[in-house]
Amino acid sequence: MDKNPLLSIRHLDASYGPVQALFNVDMEVYRGEIVSIIGPNGAGKSTVIKAVLNIANTCGGIISFNGREITGCRTHEIAALGIGYVPQGRIVFSDMSVEENLEMGAFLMKERARRKMAVENVFRQFPRLQERRRQPAGRLSGGEQQMLAIGRALMLDPELVILDEPSLGLSPKYVDIIFEHLLSLKNNGRTLLMVEQNAVRALGVSDRGYALELGRNRYTGTGKELLANSQVRQMYLGGNPQLSVFGNHENKGMNIACNTPTPLSSPGVIRSLR
Repeated sequence: MDKNPLLSIRHLDASYGPVQALFNVDMEVYRGEIVSIIGPNGAGKSTVIKAVLNIANTCGGIISFNGREITGCRTHEIAALGIGYVPQGRIVFSDMSVEENLEMGAFLMKERARRKMAVENVFRQFPRLQERRRQPAGRLSGGEQQMLAIGRALMLDPELVILDEPSLGLSPKYVDIIFEHLLSLKNNGRTLLMVEQNAVRALGVSDRGYALELGRNRYTGTGKELLANSQVRQMYLGGNPQLSVFGNHENKGMNIACNTPTPLSSPGVIRSLR
């Protein structure tokens, strides 16, 4: 793992008008990782990624990508630096074909040949989309539309892909398929940051995770540590003891926040941050 994070979020505050949504949030994402943000509704999960993309109002803190501060940069400038975004809700252009939808993701590419090459690269990743390349996107199933939304975010070959609730509203079959594709992207060197309401599935494929509560960091650790921890299960995963699939060492390494907290990037540590 590169010692320098690809994405660094430090002391982030964000608001919607007069209502503050994030308070002093810290996060890091390293190259080649899948990192998940979990938490109940209203915890601020989506606000974090919207702040990174400058589609939520930040009122404090620093966001850096690839060593460059991007706090306050315009959204299209952030995309050009190498961040792709898959919004919540499988947003596609219903009357346009699958291929035309993908080309919409290449809005910064001037050369048609490069756009065509990018489309073919996406089709190699998602063969089902290639089979339907001429079909209107509105005729695809929900799972296929989500593949299309992910594929569109890959068109500019981003270093980091940010996904907001990629499994929301999908059938169990397509939830499995989407998470298989996310693992495939990681195995091919892609870095992923996702907000996901299906915390069990998200943490199951994640290298690390962050749990938010009321706009604040609550816990951080590896995906396995968060899944195995009894407090995290109780607060975020429904308290199901069957989720402790990593042995009965669930609270080892727990470090309650103190005056000299362990750095966020330290391995093997699940911490309460409140």
